[in-house]
Amino acid sequence: MRTLSDMSTVALAATDGMLQFELAIAQEVFGTPLPGFGPWYELSVCGPAPVKVGRFLLEPDHGLGGLARADTVIVPGWADIDVAPPTDLVDAVRTAHEAGARVASLCTGAFVLAAAGLLDGRRATTHWAHTDVLAARHPLVEVDPDVLYVDNGSVLTSAGKAAAMDLCLHLVRSDHGSAVANTVARRLVVPPHRAGGQAQFVTAPVPERDDHPLGGLLPWITERLDRPLTVEDLARHANMSSRNLARHFRSATGTTPLRWLLDQRIRRAQELLERTDDSVDLVAEATGMGTAATLRRHFNRTVGVPPDSYRRTFRAAEGSPRRPQAD
Repeated sequence: MRTLSDMSTVALAATDGMLQFELAIAQEVFGTPLPGFGPWYELSVCGPAPVKVGRFLLEPDHGLGGLARADTVIVPGWADIDVAPPTDLVDAVRTAHEAGARVASLCTGAFVLAAAGLLDGRRATTHWAHTDVLAARHPLVEVDPDVLYVDNGSVLTSAGKAAAMDLCLHLVRSDHGSAVANTVARRLVVPPHRAGGQAQFVTAPVPERDDHPLGGLLPWITERLDRPLTVEDLARHANMSSRNLARHFRSATGTTPLRWLLDQRIRRAQELLERTDDSVDLVAEATGMGTAATLRRHFNRTVGVPPDSYRRTFRAAEGSPRRPQAD
């Protein structure tokens, strides 16, 4: 069986009725080489020929049987959830997963994974407008309507539209580390991870307008992650009460100021562990954690592995880091 340490081939499942936006996101992330990085993903489109996507006709590289030869299979959004996904698509996705592929759905592509039985007994999500339908149609699926994506290891699902980008970047981050995912995000002019507090890096939107009440505060915080910061410090800089600060944070990021701050400290720690030889003590100091013990406790709780294991995993093979595995 394939392992998650060598995800080099990605196949997009394409049939009539797929959503153009989600398909294009996956093509952009996995099909555009990253300059200076070395070998990138080998992307192929698998489906019957030709495939009608929106107003366009797409010529796949392989038939649906090609999904079973990929390390990662991406199932874009399914346009009409009132119509059952094609049996050949469902069977091909199930076969690919049984062959060891990591399978990820974007938006309503979750209905294809559910029809294939891949979500039974698992937590999953889809576009918020269709979560009730997914739950009613597939009662064995634990549908979570409040997250942007869910990572179950070999099966992943994303919420609607822009959340597809969050999941695609998460896959890049899992395969190649935060630094590479951040580079891809900068090229696409999108946030590398939208801040939030879920263990699998499920995140919520951050404000992008200059006139937003938090517009000046969030960059100010990220420039001072090595310092001890309290809610009162943040409120004072934002020139608002702690209560108003909490309200704006909840609205903009979906979490509390301290939770958001901790997430940023963990992100910075990941980058330092990947890109430097600094000791865990120095990383703890640089991220405002104070001590290595504090960093280890929060890092393990958030990421799922200790900092030392994370560093060994992502630096074990230069140029092809792997997803961390718990000790």
